[in-house]
Amino acid sequence: MARTWRNGPGNGTLEGLTMRFLVLILAVGTVALPTWAAQYDVDSDAALRQALARLEPGDRVVIAPGDYAGGLYLAGVSGTAEAPVVIGGAEDVPAPRFAGAAQAFHLVDCNHVTLRRMRVEGCTANGINADDGGSYDTPARGLVFEGLTIENTGPRGNHDALKLSGLSGFTVRDCTFRGWGGSGVDLVGCHEGLITGCDFVGLDGFSQSNGVQIKGGSSGIRVVASYFENAGDRGINLGGSTGLAFFRPQDADCEARDVEVAGNVFVGGNSAVGWVSADGGYVHHNTIVRPARWALRLLQESVGDRFVPCRDGVFEHNLVVYGEKLRTMVNVGPNTAPETFTFRGNAWFDASGRARRPELPVAETGGFHGVDPGLVGEGRRLRPGLDDPRLATVGAHAWK
Repeated sequence: MARTWRNGPGNGTLEGLTMRFLVLILAVGTVALPTWAAQYDVDSDAALRQALARLEPGDRVVIAPGDYAGGLYLAGVSGTAEAPVVIGGAEDVPAPRFAGAAQAFHLVDCNHVTLRRMRVEGCTANGINADDGGSYDTPARGLVFEGLTIENTGPRGNHDALKLSGLSGFTVRDCTFRGWGGSGVDLVGCHEGLITGCDFVGLDGFSQSNGVQIKGGSSGIRVVASYFENAGDRGINLGGSTGLAFFRPQDADCEARDVEVAGNVFVGGNSAVGWVSADGGYVHHNTIVRPARWALRLLQESVGDRFVPCRDGVFEHNLVVYGEKLRTMVNVGPNTAPETFTFRGNAWFDASGRARRPELPVAETGGFHGVDPGLVGEGRRLRPGLDDPRLATVGAHAWK
């Protein structure tokens, strides 16, 4: 393991580096003290474990290309907002690969830690797991997952590619998820999080309940600019069904609240979006192509006096292309409040040639149907090929 100092005075391996200061607020005033951050360049399992055992704010662990054992456990590792701990592969070389363990990484009660540029394959429990250690009043803050590829997780049952519980202020960015059992990304009691620029691709032989699941009292979550291909029963599940002991906060009256889903492309899967025991939710400027059963689902899976009925969702400026397999546009389950939902300004096209109009639980304002968008491109770049001004403001390509 090569260890070089960063942020120290120039001397040997310290040459050309600069001083970083940690500002402490003390009773006598403001005092600036120097701190030191290290970079650990590792190329073996032993060196990686040694580096992970001594991390301080600002430290970086740069993992060389190659194969590594999973089962890595980090508890109470914390950087700061200004000096996060960063763990992952270097730029412009193949990402390190973690394969075959129950989980590649498990982060427990960690704060301001970034995992980046790694491949995780064939985990039997979860690909990567991060949680608050059960300390519900002190969520894990500032975690970032970027440039990860997590594939072949499970393959069946409640086994998630990326499982997050009790996180606040987190980001999942530019990641790829292929083949999983439960969720591509599963959020339980998470708040103020962003999932952006990610690809969720379902594979044969994996049960794949959903691409992203947002449940357990989660709030303030945004899922944007991502791609879902055959991503399970529900591409994005706004809500779900959570055991009462796992809600964060413990007295939450819904599974999900204040969720935004925008600028995403959904291709295939049984349905694109499900509102499930959710309070509100803004789903807009998405492109939905040929869902197998329903475009949307409104369900109530958490029942009892404490829970509000699934209600008040908004579905606006989306482009929906459906085919002969579609059963109904919106699947409405019992104990929900479909009359409280809003549909506005969406474009609908029946690609089967039967010109079926969408059947919605409430009347739509400003929507239109029957305009073939002539879709071109692929993945997140899928967009209308038809130059029609009516299509300029609907779908993922119109999201800003």
